[in-house]
Amino acid sequence: MELLDVIKRPVITEKSTLMMDDKKYTFEVDVRANKTLVKQAVEAAFDVKVKNVNILNAKPKAKRVGQYQGFTKKRRKAVVTLTEDSKDIQIFSAE
Repeated sequence: MELLDVIKRPVITEKSTLMMDDKKYTFEVDVRANKTLVKQAVEAAFDVKVKNVNILNAKPKAKRVGQYQGFTKKRRKAVVTLTEDSKDIQIFSAE
């Protein structure tokens, strides 16, 4: 698996935005990725130093539309904590 294929997208919620003040960033990652791969991918993509990586699995939810039913996709999220001396990741660019 390529390092740039590990991170799919940043997770932008109210909670994750507040965690950015503590240098904690949330990303949706590939379901096969482990903590080591996520750390290497974030350091390579954003040129920062990673202190800690926490990973959680989001189970698929049952959904139905009329008589049809199914499940949403399973997801894997990673909360990445940066070191104190590393720069911030610019998710929102003001350019």
